[in-house]
Amino acid sequence: MDTEYLIKLAIQNKRSAQKEIYETYSSSAYAVIRRYIKDEYDAEDVLIETFMKVFENLANFKNEGSFEGWVKKIAVREALMFLRRNKVFNMFIEADNINISEKVTVENYLEFADLLKVLDLLPVGYRTVFNLYVIEGYKHNEIAEILGISINTSKSQLRLAKDRLKKLVEEQNKINTA
Repeated sequence: MDTEYLIKLAIQNKRSAQKEIYETYSSSAYAVIRRYIKDEYDAEDVLIETFMKVFENLANFKNEGSFEGWVKKIAVREALMFLRRNKVFNMFIEADNINISEKVTVENYLEFADLLKVLDLLPVGYRTVFNLYVIEGYKHNEIAEILGISINTSKSQLRLAKDRLKKLVEEQNKINTA
């Protein structure tokens, strides 16, 4: 069924259309949420919140861009709201004069699926900034605004995340070659 038509039916509270939207987009939304939230039960709760917001705001979808992208944006916002509510952003390090000119290209060492597994090993602050910058494509000023932190904090968290990922990859390579 056509997405635009499904949305019209879902706005009219047609449960079958809402169910189809959920079944079509829930797995990609869940994957986005899991990049931010380690615990699968918490991630499932956030997924439910995400789709509550999706259905509450369907009439606001302007059909500009993909519907899936719109759902994923809501999933990111809901995941970040969950993290804020649970006060896990308190570990950000303020670094005013951090030099990030050296490029760390840990992303090149890993397949995407492996990267997602390794991301779970990062502290929440590192993981959140890394996800927003590298995977979602936000700029540091946008990340700073979304998370309520300084641009330098965003940059330092990204740098620290990349450094930690590089070490984890190096450790994994030593294990695999031994």
